[in-house]
Amino acid sequence: GKRDTDLILPINSSLSVTLHQDQLKTTTTAAASRDFTEDRLWLNGKEADVGHPRVQACLREVRRLARKRRGDGEDTAALSLSYKIHIASENNFPTAAGLASSAAGYACLVSALARLYGLQEELSEVARRGSGSACRSMFGGFVQWQRGERPDGSDSLALQVAPETHWPELRVLVLVVSGEKKPVASTAGMQTSVETSPLLKHRAEVVVPERLAQMMQHIRDRDFEGFGQLAMRDSNQFHATCLDTFPPIFYLTDLSRHIIALAHRYNAHHGHTKVAYTFDAGPNAVIFALADTVAEFVEVVRRSFPPATNGDRFVRGLPVGSAALSQELVAAVLTEPVPGAYILHTKPGPGPQLVDDPSQHLLGADGLP
Repeated sequence: GKRDTDLILPINSSLSVTLHQDQLKTTTTAAASRDFTEDRLWLNGKEADVGHPRVQACLREVRRLARKRRGDGEDTAALSLSYKIHIASENNFPTAAGLASSAAGYACLVSALARLYGLQEELSEVARRGSGSACRSMFGGFVQWQRGERPDGSDSLALQVAPETHWPELRVLVLVVSGEKKPVASTAGMQTSVETSPLLKHRAEVVVPERLAQMMQHIRDRDFEGFGQLAMRDSNQFHATCLDTFPPIFYLTDLSRHIIALAHRYNAHHGHTKVAYTFDAGPNAVIFALADTVAEFVEVVRRSFPPATNGDRFVRGLPVGSAALSQELVAAVLTEPVPGAYILHTKPGPGPQLVDDPSQHLLGADGLP
């Protein structure tokens, strides 16, 4: 939830893991030219509204920083700020389905614009103006978005807690149960929660600060048991605040709840935390596990949620080995199969990267897709 919806300032600090671009990524190309007659934007191949307030906030901030730099005389051979700009952006994963497409999109947008205008400075504050979570995506690995105290938001920034190389065994399985657009957008939903949920207020003021400190310690210690338990408890409490919102918001579906129950049965069978779920504002589960657990758990998921149509595309991303399931595990963990999920297998990754290969660029020499 936000304490300021214009500046996108949060009611509490938060922590995220940046996922690897080899599996899930947004690619953005930005170009400026004296020949362009207006600013234009294309998303996933279709022209979109460049006048969207959050897109405009990012453009305005980047241009302001570029102007300031020039005023300081740092940049003489620079791009004219009066040129119009063309931007094309593509996701290789479902957009607006609760898979952080806006975080990736705005982090990528701000990085591309900053390169275009030759900016070097701290840009998480600019990315935050597009999408709050985008400020965290400006860094790789494990990243904290600090709540900050100042009304102008100048101290509401992202800080890297640990780089993507810190925990090499950590793997992420995104169980996509729906690539559909969400019925309630995160921003609208969270504002209703801020206005109506007393549980959210308690969570932001009391629970989150304590849990954030614990979670950063678990990450530093690479303590999967502590990390996993806390991730699940926190996800459950977040969704409790959605239910405490009036009227209530239901991001989780029956399939989401089946996945939660499956994870608990799987961990109980093993006697400790081998997998941990977390759900953002959407029905898709993000499962954390260590590398040596992945093959077995993927086989458990394959048998529990057999792919309805996409046969060999059930697992996408990093390769997964095969695993035989013991009779005991099958008896204790598996129930009647429910069709309909696929898995994206990935791991923590770096922040925005420059693509040097011109064949990957999304705009042609004419500035059009």
